[in-house]
Amino acid sequence: MNQRANQRVAYYNGNIVTERDVRIPFRDRSFLYGDGCFDMTRTFNGTVFKLTEHVERLFESLAYLRIDINLSPSEVVEISNEVLSRNQHLLNTGDDYWLGQRISRGVKAVGDEGWDDIGPTIIVECQPLPFQERAHYYRDGLKVIIPSVRRTPPEMLSPRTKTHNYLNLVMADLEVQAQDPGAWAILLDHNGNLCEGLGSNLFLVKNGRLLTPRAQYVLAGISRGTVIDLAEQLGIVCEERDLDLYDAYTADEIFVTSTSFCICPVRSINGNKAAQDAIPGEITQQLLSAYSTLVDCDIVAQYLRRLKPE
Repeated sequence: MNQRANQRVAYYNGNIVTERDVRIPFRDRSFLYGDGCFDMTRTFNGTVFKLTEHVERLFESLAYLRIDINLSPSEVVEISNEVLSRNQHLLNTGDDYWLGQRISRGVKAVGDEGWDDIGPTIIVECQPLPFQERAHYYRDGLKVIIPSVRRTPPEMLSPRTKTHNYLNLVMADLEVQAQDPGAWAILLDHNGNLCEGLGSNLFLVKNGRLLTPRAQYVLAGISRGTVIDLAEQLGIVCEERDLDLYDAYTADEIFVTSTSFCICPVRSINGNKAAQDAIPGEITQQLLSAYSTLVDCDIVAQYLRRLKPE
């Protein structure tokens, strides 16, 4: 058997190659400047979730950054499905993949390197979801800490674009991890309102209503939008508005959404425990159940099966 048959493969500038053969030049602008964008979805029981919507958002990011990859959204969807198909046999039973598209503006060529391709760098890849690493969050709830680092304001760089330049969020995350390695960072925006975390959106529940920060100040995740749609189907009112720490400290329930989590309950913010008696709270549980039905996968059980013995 070919040794590389047991290695994941990725699409790299027109070819399907093993991950170890994806070699990006050090003059690539994404490496030099963070000049690129990406998007990421996941599978449920091997079935990819809302790939078309994620690719549409990728192309919105590309439009904002003025990068032309000379591929259509349907072609990127087709490539993504092929990469996923070629890697499915490597998954353990019950596991699922992140599936992502990563685009750079390309090589900043000096002119004498002899590279054949100095246009956009295009990668489509997948990687197993970190179920074991994150399983305890579904048992205990997330501990959220608000760092001193504020989210980049939209008049400087739109947070609605999923760029490779994540340093703003990374620095916030490092600050929180230094205080508590198990905590999750949620940033404030430049006005002092609750904003978002690294790859995650925030929701509060108050008096039976869902509240979430306005889309102008966050990357409005596909999972965020899915929760808003599910809430409407369940007759739960959802309002996008400015929210501050007072709103968080007095909320009945708190949860975050993300591609990997879908919905994950929050147990405390800055040490202030959420008011719900159980993890998850009543409305969070309703939404989790509806999400699980939508994707035909018990989201919580998939994580809890990977809990490490204590």
